[in-house]
Amino acid sequence: MHTGTTQGLHYEIHDGPADADTVILSAGFSGTGAMWEPQMAALTARFRVLRYDQRGTGRSDPVLTADASVEAMARDILAVMDATDTLQAHLVGQSAGGLAGLALALDRPERLERLVVISGWSRADPHLTRALAALTRLLEAFGPAAWVEAAPLFHYPPDWISRNDARLRAEAARQIIALPPTGVILARLDALLRFDIDDRLGEINLPVLVCAAADDALVPPRCSRWLATALPNATLDITPRGGHAFPELAADSFNATLIGFLTGEG
Repeated sequence: MHTGTTQGLHYEIHDGPADADTVILSAGFSGTGAMWEPQMAALTARFRVLRYDQRGTGRSDPVLTADASVEAMARDILAVMDATDTLQAHLVGQSAGGLAGLALALDRPERLERLVVISGWSRADPHLTRALAALTRLLEAFGPAAWVEAAPLFHYPPDWISRNDARLRAEAARQIIALPPTGVILARLDALLRFDIDDRLGEINLPVLVCAAADDALVPPRCSRWLATALPNATLDITPRGGHAFPELAADSFNATLIGFLTGEG
């Protein structure tokens, strides 16, 4: 593994087989490359893998640029690609990372080979807006501990939370410390809610795998179904269970679908 920083963005390069294609991993709202750990072994067996911490999160610059937008997130992906001599790559993005991938596909389609959008959207859904508004009010009124306490309700299925309550409580202290400043969180949430490319989906012609879980309590699967309908060259995969965190909770089946799409063997 090789690590580096460019324009305030921390990244890791995991070498795969010789002459392998590159896969870039762009995280969900947590923003950190660590969320992709359940995918790393499967991907590095076939690809050169590049993962990074989004601006304002993890080991990257804690301060956002003046243009705190999804389009700015897409430009950050380009910065990491340029810094690592990555002319073209597959991009796998969950939620916020998937939106950045869509924005990049509109702005610089020649830099992408295939795109995977996990639990994404082209325009904020009313349910998503309500969920993020509730989390925002908790954060503003009661602070990071309330955010950390409530977030699993939107990320994991109820029965999983019941079985893993001790794990969630043990991880809470670390998560509170790792949270970005409140201003950064609010600016990133605002960027996601302002994102709207509904009228431009027909311009994205590269192959896109759209993935979701049927029981996602944060981003309704109807958002993914619409993406798959409106994108000219899209494949839809709906996982029955796993909630918003299904790439973690259903990693084996998700990884098989992911590898099949990226290699063209699926």
